[in-house]
Amino acid sequence: MTDHLRATLAENLRPRLQGDLRTDAMSRALYATDASMYQMEPVAVCIPKTVADVQATLEEAHALSIPVLPRGGGSSLAGQGVNTAVVLDFTRHLDAIVDLDPAAQQATVQPGLVLDHLNVAAAERGLMVGPDPASSSRATLGGMVANNSTGTHSIRYGNMIHHVRRAKGFLADGTPVTFEPLSHGGWQRKMRQDDREGTIYRSLEALLSQHADTIRRDTSDHWRRNNGYRIEHLLDTDERNVAQLMAGSEGTLAVLTEVTIDLVAKPDTTVLGIASYDTRQQALEAVTTILDTDPDAVELFDGVAIERIRATPGYAERLTFIDGTPGGVLIVEYGGASKEDLARKLDELDAVLPETNARGPAQRIQHDDAIANVWSIRKEGLGLVMGVEGEYKPWALIEDASVPVEHLPAYIDELSTLIDELDVRAAYYAHASAGCLHVRPFVNTKTDEGLEQLDTIAHGSLELVKRYGGVTSSEHGDGIVRGALNREMLGDDLYAVNQQIKSIFDPEGLLNPGKVVDAPPLTENLRMGPDYSTRPLRTAMNFESEGGFSHLLEKCNGNGACRKRDHGTMCPSFMATREEEDSTRGRANALRSALAGDLPEGALTSERMYEVMDLCIQCKACKTECPSNVDMAKIKTEWLHQYWQEHRMPWRTWLFAHQPEFVRKLAGTPLATAINWSGEQKWMRKVGEWMLGISAERELPSFARETAFQMDLEAANPPEGPEVVFFADTFNAYHTPEVVRAAVRFLQRTGHRVHLAPEGACCGRPLLSKGLVTEAQHTALNTLEALYPYVEQDIPVVGLEPSCIHTLSDEFLSLLPGELRAKELAEQVHPFEGFVAERLRSGKLDASEWQAPEHNDLILHGHCHQKALVGTSDTEAILSAAGYNVNTLDTSCCGMAGSFGYEAEHLDISKQMAERRLAPTVRNASASTHVAAPGFSCRSQIKDVTPRTAQHPAVLLNEALRG
Repeated sequence: MTDHLRATLAENLRPRLQGDLRTDAMSRALYATDASMYQMEPVAVCIPKTVADVQATLEEAHALSIPVLPRGGGSSLAGQGVNTAVVLDFTRHLDAIVDLDPAAQQATVQPGLVLDHLNVAAAERGLMVGPDPASSSRATLGGMVANNSTGTHSIRYGNMIHHVRRAKGFLADGTPVTFEPLSHGGWQRKMRQDDREGTIYRSLEALLSQHADTIRRDTSDHWRRNNGYRIEHLLDTDERNVAQLMAGSEGTLAVLTEVTIDLVAKPDTTVLGIASYDTRQQALEAVTTILDTDPDAVELFDGVAIERIRATPGYAERLTFIDGTPGGVLIVEYGGASKEDLARKLDELDAVLPETNARGPAQRIQHDDAIANVWSIRKEGLGLVMGVEGEYKPWALIEDASVPVEHLPAYIDELSTLIDELDVRAAYYAHASAGCLHVRPFVNTKTDEGLEQLDTIAHGSLELVKRYGGVTSSEHGDGIVRGALNREMLGDDLYAVNQQIKSIFDPEGLLNPGKVVDAPPLTENLRMGPDYSTRPLRTAMNFESEGGFSHLLEKCNGNGACRKRDHGTMCPSFMATREEEDSTRGRANALRSALAGDLPEGALTSERMYEVMDLCIQCKACKTECPSNVDMAKIKTEWLHQYWQEHRMPWRTWLFAHQPEFVRKLAGTPLATAINWSGEQKWMRKVGEWMLGISAERELPSFARETAFQMDLEAANPPEGPEVVFFADTFNAYHTPEVVRAAVRFLQRTGHRVHLAPEGACCGRPLLSKGLVTEAQHTALNTLEALYPYVEQDIPVVGLEPSCIHTLSDEFLSLLPGELRAKELAEQVHPFEGFVAERLRSGKLDASEWQAPEHNDLILHGHCHQKALVGTSDTEAILSAAGYNVNTLDTSCCGMAGSFGYEAEHLDISKQMAERRLAPTVRNASASTHVAAPGFSCRSQIKDVTPRTAQHPAVLLNEALRG
């Protein structure tokens, strides 16, 4: 694709768009990958704002013979989401629910709507979408139709083809089309139309008449078939619906802008039974027996998947439903009217388990939160398996094969033998009830040997699938990886029929070409093939545990979990902007592309890369919420260090990075009053915005007249008791020392002898957030020297500020590699809430005299680092022990994020993050409801954007103790 052709497209198309057309190299790189092993650079990226934008894009691209690729969340696994084409990203604007009709049990939606969002709206009417792919938090309805998706409950609800009723959109040249159920008479009327649509119907009629015997003979009988186009659905039926032909077409036949689907009744309640087996094969052999109990789903985790989950922070502690180290586990779900009725279903399950060599009765999961936890881990299982260090990745190669369930054990037995003979490791999991196991062989695609293994395994699986009466594609689409084998799968005659179907709808071959039919070899267009390499980068931080900086980026497999918008903490900026480059995936792709040479020379530290990285607020949520554990907070710190080697650091950046030094010198002095006064003057703040870029709308935190280190905190120490060294962080010690006082007093009054860590001991978080890694290393070493004498005496180090205390236990290990004392310190560091909660659990603290106020409702907003690394359960536990009725908000980031919210160019996005959920919830709470937030920045944001003042949990605990 020439730059001239790209420029011509932009010149012709931009005047017609209300949306956005992006042709720069960075934007193209961001859309060059999906969740598959493939990479293809787009011609351009269009973010349509209206349906007219879609039509205009198709018309202008058609005039220049440029391919077009409609794309949803980019979570496709077979390569159907990448192409040398104009990418149409529907997720930014065309994501509305057009109509939701409870009486008809139907929903009409735009293609960019995310499944979870539709399910939330449908649930209010007692309905839901039947197919439920694991990627429901980012999978779009348009993408689900394109893939003919299904999911965990496929034995109950089938594929999308069973639910699609109507589809509107455009052909490759921009011709509008509507596909819907047609009687014989309606079909005949369509054929008489003197337009492109009429031509399509006449051509389809001729094809069906000429090749009906071939279609009947060569189409697989297996119900979960998804190879090629589903032309058989237009045979032997009184009502034909070309909309069904769109299911599984992967955007190769038409570009859909509106889809009507059937909804199903949502079960009143569900329960799970977890059956464990010594081997995976035993678990598979049990499936047919368990299916006799009429479950809604039977899912499998094998030992490799379980091992991976147990090794993943943020998930390991949630794997409470699996005991020991089984070789295989079956998750069995039943739905019904009441828990009591379903308890009888679990009794039925237990009655048949002895026949299946199960380890014992099923573990019963009946509480809704516990059930949600199991399915959450199951849904992210793919990403968890994918997120491995090193060159060997479990690629999506044969993971979509499905055979009749009675043949599944034999198929998997022979397949595993083939894989073992190649000395390849593999993970096995997913839809055992549907005869579909997601088999992920670990292959190094950077070597010729790896490519040979890919080819051998793919063809070996194909031969076995055909022998056992199954299909190679059952829910994740054909794309490249299975499209390349479709001739062998379908046979020459049926494959030729599929090629004709493609030609009928898209004679010029401009819609997502090379997918479903006429695909390139499966070993071409690889994201990381034998010719892939990254340039060496000398890093300031230690990335040894991640396999190196580039390997940490390569852990991003593109699953798109960072594109969720309804729950969790990751990625706050994407939740606000919904821009691909503001997701962890987008940033990882941008940096990896720069290191791999896919972007122009100097891209790694370019101004454009700065734009991509700018809105990463280093919340750390990706370290645990990303199934692949891509730690973008750490990556950004290192990247900023590299960036400042090439660019001059602004004064504001330098000042914010060194904030602890200035506040230590000024707080508690006569100058503090004058500084605070000047900060209250709007004209002074405007000067600050003009000179430094610090928003005039923000009032900087005031300096304390008396710091925590000037208070007499030692006097109240009990004469004896367990010792604690209190790490008074910069923010609380010099801005809100009353919080330090409350925490110290609480510890003292509960029998602890408290020592203050030496003044000047600092975590270095402000330095790290601005990329001053070398200075942060010096600070870390000085702090380690100051705290280690306590560590040697096994005295726990307790602190208030999550971002600071977790820096001691997390970043210090990367800043001071090989420093054994840093590891010892990390083991001795405790957040205040965690320390108190542990003392409660061990019986060393008695909460019987703690008493919350009469009005005890409390909403809790957790700090991002706290939520990412340890969670909020300890905070909830101690506040509940004090008598508070705790409601923990699912609010992602508050938006302040250290200095981020004070920077003028970030003010709007900072407030947008807060307004997503936190600020409205706090505003709408009753005046008697308490607001708790452990983070200093969080409390500052709440004060700024709501009329309320939030308290640190330590303050509330101290007051409860006083009560």
